[in-house]
Amino acid sequence: MTPPQDRRFEPRSPANIRAVVVAPGFELPCLLVDQSAQGGRIRLERNLVLPRVVMVIDIAQGVAIEAQVAWQKGQEAGLKRTGQASLRGLIPSRLSHARTAWMRAGGR
Repeated sequence: MTPPQDRRFEPRSPANIRAVVVAPGFELPCLLVDQSAQGGRIRLERNLVLPRVVMVIDIAQGVAIEAQVAWQKGQEAGLKRTGQASLRGLIPSRLSHARTAWMRAGGR
């Protein structure tokens, strides 16, 4: 039996980055398991259905990654990256909730 073909255009790199996934009315710690320029995979602390559009906050880097949830199976979800913005310095008002979540998670 042949393994399934990987449909990604770019390889994913292991990451294991502490993060927070944020959406309106939703904030949950997670682990960014791996990532590429086009997407990534997160592992949640518990089984919850994610909304279609989320932000994943890389706590150490102070970055909000805007993404669409491409798939979800149990506690893991695959994401398609749609944008990225720093949470340091001046930020657009649409990122204020993300910055607050970053600060609560220990971001500096």
